[in-house]
Amino acid sequence: MGRVGKRFQKAKGQVESKLYKLEEAIPLVKKLATAKFDETVEIAMRLGVDPKHADQMVRGTVVLPHGLGKTKKVCVIATGEKIKEAELAGADFAGGEELVAKIQKEGWLDFDALIATPDMMKSIGRLGKILGPKGLMPNPKTGTVTFELAKAIQEIKAGKVEFRVDKTSIIHTPLGKASFSSEKLLENARTLINSVMKAKPAAAKGKYVRSIFISSTMGPGISVDQVTFEK
Repeated sequence: MGRVGKRFQKAKGQVESKLYKLEEAIPLVKKLATAKFDETVEIAMRLGVDPKHADQMVRGTVVLPHGLGKTKKVCVIATGEKIKEAELAGADFAGGEELVAKIQKEGWLDFDALIATPDMMKSIGRLGKILGPKGLMPNPKTGTVTFELAKAIQEIKAGKVEFRVDKTSIIHTPLGKASFSSEKLLENARTLINSVMKAKPAAAKGKYVRSIFISSTMGPGISVDQVTFEK
């Protein structure tokens, strides 16, 4: 186990062994974010699902009302007039087969989100081993395979995030920056949690949300009382 620094120990000492209400946890997370950079506030939700079964997979997207404090670089791979449409809509990079080749041959990944038109997915399929591990593979379920490029680009730029339960049944998602006001972080958190609640699979049995923790990049986890969000 790695050595725990004095700063972290001091912060952890201010967290009580109890379930905090969300409106209590957010200000505490901000207080304990004392690193020399603007820490990211994150949420981890452990769910009562078995992601090994397809009918218990929890996945979706949500536009956080106050974004993440960072404008994402968006790359669009399309053809013909759709490339121009993407550029006009604010894409940071837009192109066709030449971008596919650049990613495949050079390992170029200087973007945060990749959108593709359906007619380009055959070519992009070759990039699965490069894009998949980075979570950048376009997917119709997350709105990143579409001909409605302007809408997709605007949503991502506005703070659209994807959530997906991992193999340990946990969803881990950023909520914004520690410099955000408590009100903005609270609204982002409620929006994300409610979206996860709505994504509950019909096959999920028993308690859906097992635990919720809020933390900053370098801070300790704060346990949140999930009763408010249970259905």
